Amino acid sequence: MTDRRTTRPAAGRAGYLGAAGAFAVAMAGTTLPTPLYGLYQEEIGFSELMVTVVFAIYAVGVIGVLLLGGNVSDSVGRRPVLLCGLVLSAASAVAFLAEGGLPLLSLGRLLSGLSAGLFTGTATAYVLELAPPGERSRAGFAATAANMGGLGCGPLLSGVLARYAPGPLVLPFVVHLGLLAVSFAVTWFLPETVADARRLRTARPRLPSLPPEVRGVFVPAGVAAFAGFSLLGAFTAVSPAFLARVLHVHDTAVVGLIVFTAFLGSTLGQLLVPRLGTARAIPLGCLVLIAGLALMAASLASTTLPPLVLSALIGGAGQGMGLRGAVGEVAVAAPAEHRGGVLSALFVVAYLGISIPVLGVGLLAELIGLADAGLVVAVCMALLAAASGAYLLRRAGATT
Repeated sequence: MTDRRTTRPAAGRAGYLGAAGAFAVAMAGTTLPTPLYGLYQEEIGFSELMVTVVFAIYAVGVIGVLLLGGNVSDSVGRRPVLLCGLVLSAASAVAFLAEGGLPLLSLGRLLSGLSAGLFTGTATAYVLELAPPGERSRAGFAATAANMGGLGCGPLLSGVLARYAPGPLVLPFVVHLGLLAVSFAVTWFLPETVADARRLRTARPRLPSLPPEVRGVFVPAGVAAFAGFSLLGAFTAVSPAFLARVLHVHDTAVVGLIVFTAFLGSTLGQLLVPRLGTARAIPLGCLVLIAGLALMAASLASTTLPPLVLSALIGGAGQGMGLRGAVGEVAVAAPAEHRGGVLSALFVVAYLGISIPVLGVGLLAELIGLADAGLVVAVCMALLAAASGAYLLRRAGATT
């Protein structure tokens, strides 16, 4: 195999957009099963708690890779890590295609989590580094939009295909395998951005560390990321069951569209950040997130659909504002040689936010019912977001 890891300068707009496209395809695979969980429950038979456990297995894979391998790309290069992530995503799709019960579903989710863990911090750093100096702000949006847009397109794609095409548990993963093949080819021909990148076999797992110049920025950024991702976790793991069991919405295309709306809101929220500035966007994002969580609570309490749709859009916007602000602040503060590891550490905190509340909903649903469990967790997350916003505003005032 030819060694193509010679470091080159920024690759121009086509380069970072190509990397962002591969990023989006990989992340789409992580949410592809979301509208299909109801079909799997009918075919295999498992409880809502088990749905949240399967989702948590994905989060364990993400967090494990981010903790142990999040900074590997800083030494071996971005491209080899992303190519490995694409292979793991393909293996996840194959596991779902071979689905014969809960063990293979769990394996597919674990492989998907490992892929997302490799991509999340590494691809964010790679997109930023491939961009020319004058395009860095746009590249920052491309990276976070690829992350959130890919997560949103996954359920939309599978929901529409499951509703209107044959093979609802087969075709979505076949289509994704095709997209992964294209992404692998694009990534293969992109230049490396890490100087003196070593061979992949020399990589050694190690916990990420935060350079001193990052620590003051990292805490508020991490708090905002945790709160925002908790809302996304509720939409990707719990809302399909709430729609089916409480609101009696069984159309997979509708389920996929509602989940997509949360990630669309996130992308739209990110567009506001250049006008606000990254530091101001984080606390304002927390405040908008509270409004979204309040609407989610209203939908759960009244068992009506419109507040849930508004919650997806508004809460997603708050999450997007906070995420892009957090990534921008941390990426600027991090030294280049530690950027991949620091961004991976930020997403460790974010994925704790996407997994812990989901498990809480699953456990509480067994005791008090799905709607009441979601209501309790939504209120807890709103309180956390309120505390986060207050802390960030107080910190900004003290700095001023």
